[in-house]
Amino acid sequence: MPLLEPKPGALRPTTSEGPSPDRVTDDRAAGTPEPLARDLTALLGPEKVLTKVSDLVRYASDASPYRFLPQVVVIAETVADISAVLAYAHTKKREVVFRAAGTSLNGQAQGEDILVDVRRHWAGIEVLDDGARARIQPGTTVVRANATLARHGRILGPDPASAIACTLGGVVANNASGMTAGTTRNSYRTLASLTFVLPSGTVVDTASPTADADLAGTEPNLCAGLLAVKAEIEADTDLTERIRAKYEIKNTNGYRLDAYLDGSTPAEILRGLMVGSEGTFGFISEVVFDTLPLNRLVSSALLFFPSLPAAAAAVPLFNEAGAIAVELMDGNTLRASVSVQGVPADWARLPKETTALLVEFRAPDEEGRRAYENAAARTVAGLELITPVASVTNEFTQDAKTIAGYWKARKAFVTAVGGARPSGTTLITEDFAVPPSQLADACTALIELQTRHGFDAAVAGHAAHGNLHFLLAFDAAKPEDVERYASFMEDFCRLTVERFDGSLKAEHATGRNIAPFLELEWGPRATELMWRTKQIIDPAGILAPRIVLDRDPRAHLRGLKTIPKVELVADPCIECGFCEPTCPSHDLTTSPRQRIVLRREMMRQPGGSPVEESLLDSYGYDAVDTCAGDSTCKLACPVGIDTGAMMKDFRHRRHTPREERIAALAAKNFKTVEKSARLAVAAADRISDQLLGSVTGLARKAIRPDLVPEWLPEIPGAAARALPRTARSGATAVYYPACVNRIFGEPDGYRGPSLPQSVVLLAERAGKPVWIPEDVTGTCCATIWHSKGYDEGNTVMANRIVEAAWGWTGGGKLPLVVDASSCTLGIAHEVVPYLTDDNRQLHRELRIVDSIVWAADELLPELTMVRKARSAVLHPTCSMQHLGDEDQLKTVAEACAEEVVVPDDAGCCAFAGDRGMLHKELTASATAKEAAEVTARDFEVHLSANRMCEVGMDHATGRSYFSVLLELERATRPGPDYLRRS
Repeated sequence: MPLLEPKPGALRPTTSEGPSPDRVTDDRAAGTPEPLARDLTALLGPEKVLTKVSDLVRYASDASPYRFLPQVVVIAETVADISAVLAYAHTKKREVVFRAAGTSLNGQAQGEDILVDVRRHWAGIEVLDDGARARIQPGTTVVRANATLARHGRILGPDPASAIACTLGGVVANNASGMTAGTTRNSYRTLASLTFVLPSGTVVDTASPTADADLAGTEPNLCAGLLAVKAEIEADTDLTERIRAKYEIKNTNGYRLDAYLDGSTPAEILRGLMVGSEGTFGFISEVVFDTLPLNRLVSSALLFFPSLPAAAAAVPLFNEAGAIAVELMDGNTLRASVSVQGVPADWARLPKETTALLVEFRAPDEEGRRAYENAAARTVAGLELITPVASVTNEFTQDAKTIAGYWKARKAFVTAVGGARPSGTTLITEDFAVPPSQLADACTALIELQTRHGFDAAVAGHAAHGNLHFLLAFDAAKPEDVERYASFMEDFCRLTVERFDGSLKAEHATGRNIAPFLELEWGPRATELMWRTKQIIDPAGILAPRIVLDRDPRAHLRGLKTIPKVELVADPCIECGFCEPTCPSHDLTTSPRQRIVLRREMMRQPGGSPVEESLLDSYGYDAVDTCAGDSTCKLACPVGIDTGAMMKDFRHRRHTPREERIAALAAKNFKTVEKSARLAVAAADRISDQLLGSVTGLARKAIRPDLVPEWLPEIPGAAARALPRTARSGATAVYYPACVNRIFGEPDGYRGPSLPQSVVLLAERAGKPVWIPEDVTGTCCATIWHSKGYDEGNTVMANRIVEAAWGWTGGGKLPLVVDASSCTLGIAHEVVPYLTDDNRQLHRELRIVDSIVWAADELLPELTMVRKARSAVLHPTCSMQHLGDEDQLKTVAEACAEEVVVPDDAGCCAFAGDRGMLHKELTASATAKEAAEVTARDFEVHLSANRMCEVGMDHATGRSYFSVLLELERATRPGPDYLRRS
């Protein structure tokens, strides 16, 4: 064991609510049982089979109120892997559940036997027919697919609120629709074809001209069975009419029986049945969508009404006016949304009865938008709107930022309301639809029902389509609370079906919580046809049992998960998974959601249990060490949960008092540390990379991998010994070269002035000179200590830099321009909690500006471009995302290059100062998709805004990244273009 290896017990919960009734039992502490682990490892290879109990626990939760622990998790890479798992399941009589993003709200992504991850290796999009169609892999998120399609002026029809995280495989498997899809733009209506693997292992491509002939040859019984059901349905006029009527409104409850009416051959019938089948009929390996026009001219309004029924009554009027979206948010939803960044604070004072409609019109041209706005104005003129708080305008707007704010509040419905629920309670998300003409009556009845059962639910939904969602919170650890929920569900389901002839699931799919009520909605005849369909396609019943069909009347009460309290920063988490696509480590170890899920399981356990010990053994590396600490999870989370901050706190907990003292000593003597580091880098430049790699490798083994960085060949040489000479007199800004740019120089082969020299030259050319203080050496933004959880050292440096900056800038009279985005973030925001009261006041007087923003806003208008690069690819840093500076990076780059590309898969590089040298596998995993985009073609320059991120991207791509300000200096350099870059 390394000398300074931290003890796992340092992260043991100090308080525990365990043992919880749904805790993982001691007999599961060893993980996957034998021979299952051995069999699948031999079949697929060890890298594709996860067997630790921590792996099983982190995959046991999705966005639903359910929790089921799998026996094993398989990371499938190919269709061959899927077929092998299915064959094994047939042979061994086992069950298989497919899981993609895990954003499902009804437990569809959970299984009790073999769980197959079909997200990690299944991403990609191919644009067809200039965007008219798109071939998409099932692990691709909706947002990622639409980003590619937007360049062609196209968009997908389905647009669920979870688009940032949910994948197309899951969208199709659940027929998820969203804000605008309704019944005409959903997957069932816009899917051109799909390829899938049947439970038998047969692969079907419905677009193939020989699909039916091939299917008849390999699956004759299946073909005959499907055609027999089709004939039976078509011979029953009443049943046919009933099926058609059920899909006039949104409906995802049960199987798509209209597939038998819309398809004329077995392949065509299967194409329809796979939509909304929730993984019970097969694995969808590829989809081809017919895309829709991206009408970019938008006009939106958030209109406030005195009550839920009053708002519902206005919905048909906006439908008639041509609105593409009419979204409803009740008072509880609006008030909970104040936790979402950008939502007006005065919404917290809205009366409970207040309800808002988010109404949006989209047009292809200005004439169309004007026509919509005129129709909207006529509609609004006849409404009685209210202005209960000052921020309410009740006006239509074309401002993109305002509209984005409206949608951010609406899409945060589940997470915002869920985050505001009482601590320790479980969240249930219900989803139903009624004919839009009956929406007002349904709202009134729903309120009465909730009151009768003691629930104060939040309501929102796609009102244009008669589709409402509401959230209930209860304590799953209390039997009386579970029974209260059960009683409510009985009454709610009967109300929806018997009074309104509605759909018990409009777009979230049947799942575990509506399966017992399937027959109530569809009747015995149609329900038995669904059971027959399942028997025809999956006669062995190996795929996702109990998820769509379940004869147990209390199945929806089985597997309800408790939500034990965890650290305050993470306690609001509802495990929705919105954070996962942005997390640098989610393909390597754990995601933010999984870090919280694992922590909650520790809380369920009695102290010292075998399961707790096993989880603690894995948590150090899987959760704490491989967290980049970039906190982009906070940006993706609608309620701003910062799991990165929690991991930094855990790092602090693992430090010994001696380690804290050493870190503080380094901060106090940072001038010496900085000079030594620069000398060490200079010396290393004269030693072979192989030798340095061997020496640091041995040190890492002897001391601790999370303390000793590994030498990488991409690490640049030393910076110049002295910074450029500047004058304080006449300076328009104070320029603060970050310590990383005082220690490290430019990339190997770079010819031209250094970054500090370039900033000074650019300022002079623009007529806005800067001053570099003589005493910057020995100061730092404190991120070094902050990212590692060294609180004492962080406090020392945070206060030092603020005091120094206040003096340099004359008490804030001049802006402080910082040349590394992470350092800008550190000085502007991250130091604040560690400041003394006096220094907090000094900090409020500072104007801290990132050098890229300063260049875009202050320098570019005064500079003359002499030359441009042919093409540039950008790496926006995660710090820039926090600061909101990405547009300025692109602005500066566009001034320097004829073509500027931001990769669709650009994200945090996870180099995180030195974390990429501590755990280079983290950067490799985090950058894999972005690197593939970057290296797929040639770019003349590769630009970013942070030296260590540039090193990380060098390592990931084999290309040479450098600051966009170096390129701006070159672009504005007077004289002939004779200096080459290499």
